[in-house]
Amino acid sequence: MHAIATTPLAAGRCYLVGAGPGDPELLTLRAWRAIQAATLLLVDDLVSADIVALAPAATRTIYVGKRGSRASTSQAFIEKLMVMAARQGETVVRLKGGDPFIFGRGGEEVAHLQAQGVQVEVINGITSGLAAATSLGVPLTHRDYAHGVVFVTGHAKPGGAPLDWCQLGATAEAMSLSLVVYMGVGAAPLIEAGLLAGGLAPDTPVALVQNASLSSQRSVLTSLSCLVACLQGSGLGSPCMMVIGKVAGLADASLLWQGLVEPLERQA
Repeated sequence: MHAIATTPLAAGRCYLVGAGPGDPELLTLRAWRAIQAATLLLVDDLVSADIVALAPAATRTIYVGKRGSRASTSQAFIEKLMVMAARQGETVVRLKGGDPFIFGRGGEEVAHLQAQGVQVEVINGITSGLAAATSLGVPLTHRDYAHGVVFVTGHAKPGGAPLDWCQLGATAEAMSLSLVVYMGVGAAPLIEAGLLAGGLAPDTPVALVQNASLSSQRSVLTSLSCLVACLQGSGLGSPCMMVIGKVAGLADASLLWQGLVEPLERQA
């Protein structure tokens, strides 16, 4: 057996660490070592308490959560704090849910830190969209059903151009793509209407997964034309992933949260 090569973590630099969907057992070895080495841990809102608990008792932990429509720590403050702590010689770990480079503002933070002369390393984590699908036995790509997958956010940056769900629906239909929607609960009416207008069939399967990988996970299977009604009837809310496409119909029924909605074939 070959030993695992490791690179020690250095003081005076920042690490953007993906904590994955929440289950500590889904952390990479590199992420676990980063948490162990941190002198300052800056924790996102969606990082599970079990993962934060892996840090040594001496590690300073500051919660810098960001959630839509809730009180949040400003991005400018977080970036300023990282720069200041790194310049003081701390080993700074910015602990993010999922992966830092998948809707985690990792690109913005890397650019800011580098501009300030602070060394930074990104440590990947399992993104929640992948974990949500896998938790139901759903392959995001499949030779018979999906030639690719699109990860997309449910809302654009404030002031940015609106998302064209109609165009995305047309592309997904033409190219046989699976769609994985992050932060889409609030935009569900636009998503449903736009994808249908773009050509996706009303009975296109949709898997909804809240709190993927955690003991509190709840998941249901519905169809695109029933997306909004299902969300309202089930009470599912953020953080909730949407997996849209034929592959969602492969979900293992035994893994669904029972009693929420009727089976897929009875919702069309």
